[in-house]
Amino acid sequence: MTQYQKALAGEITPEMEIVANNEHLPAELIREEVAAGRLVIPANRIHLKKGLVPVGIGISVSTKINANLGNSPVAGDVEKELEKVHCAVQYGADTIMDLSTGDEIDRLRQNMIDNVAVPVGTVPIYQICEELDDILDMTPQNILDAVEHQAQQGVDYMTIHCALLQRHLPLVKSRITGIVSRGGSLTAKWMAVHKEENPFYTHFGELCEIMADYDVTWSLGDGLRPGCLHDASDAAQFGELSVMGELTIKGRKAGTQVMIEGPGHVPMDQIEMNIKRQIDVCHGAPFYVLGPLVCDIAPGYDHITSAIGGAMAAMYGAAMLCYVTPKEHLGLPNSEDVRNGVVTFKLAAHAADVARHRIGARDRDDELSRARYSFDWQKQFELSLDPQRAYSYYKEARGEKACPNPDDPNRERFCSMCGPKFCAMKITDDLKRILEEIQ
Repeated sequence: MTQYQKALAGEITPEMEIVANNEHLPAELIREEVAAGRLVIPANRIHLKKGLVPVGIGISVSTKINANLGNSPVAGDVEKELEKVHCAVQYGADTIMDLSTGDEIDRLRQNMIDNVAVPVGTVPIYQICEELDDILDMTPQNILDAVEHQAQQGVDYMTIHCALLQRHLPLVKSRITGIVSRGGSLTAKWMAVHKEENPFYTHFGELCEIMADYDVTWSLGDGLRPGCLHDASDAAQFGELSVMGELTIKGRKAGTQVMIEGPGHVPMDQIEMNIKRQIDVCHGAPFYVLGPLVCDIAPGYDHITSAIGGAMAAMYGAAMLCYVTPKEHLGLPNSEDVRNGVVTFKLAAHAADVARHRIGARDRDDELSRARYSFDWQKQFELSLDPQRAYSYYKEARGEKACPNPDDPNRERFCSMCGPKFCAMKITDDLKRILEEIQ
């Protein structure tokens, strides 16, 4: 039985217990959310045996972030990608996706699964395309074999573009960027040339059987997600979303866990509508959004444009944010790009959790504020999302005079921005003592 089937049967699994403890929520609430389909716990039985720590993704728990990693046909190798995987986990990625399209896909993915304790996701059509001379040679059996192979490796969730249908293809003609999903474009090309319906859709039932056997979670992929602001919220995107809603019900009936992949470029004024529409159409299934980017003019800074949209999306009910790095649209990210992307999206997710008043979300902020007011530099660094960077900036500003030790009487009670004479917090502290003496 899958986590979903056990939840429906009233059983609280060890994985639900772990999620409940980590989220500071009652285990029965976690079971109820899984049973309702509003929360998924991507936990392939094989990965669980290798040390996976279960994670809950849903509106009732803290916002999660995913880091996309993997090599390409022109850049990256196994060792460099594994280095980036560990970097992503170190800085707080809750899940990672192997989007490899280059050499040694199998070895890289297996190394990820064997060496990380967070859920691992994939897009199986990438491996199918890599192993065939031409995606047009793809058969339904290729699809079933690839999904089962990756499930046997221990993949916890898979993004599969099942909801892109023949009737949607004409709807992309008026778009500026057309189909920007790699999996979506490959599937669309196969459909157009063969003049047949999407094989992922027609074989959805067989795919569900494989997913249920290993308890792999569906991430119903949005092959028609908008790739620029102009294309957001159009008939193609929402036509596919409607089919996702149908498949959500079918997937649940087959006993599988289902989450929905969401749009990539959305103006700020359309984000709330997109989230609420997805929740309604897809029967409350957790929403996993790719950003979304709120403008298209910032190559090199798209981790920021997307984090703005991500924070808004999570505030309105998105369950997981897919990070974007500064290299988005430009090239394969390196480890420093991964670090910047992960930390930026941890910030976006945390801001949303604070806004949604999730249990304990603001505790760390308040504790850091107290440390800041008392000039406990070391405590500030420890509570920071990126302690190393916070300390390096402090040390760069103070040079040899840097003295963060709170027990050292010579530590600075000011920063280099204001200095001792203009530090408002130091002046306020002096004011408090003066008022106490007057009283």
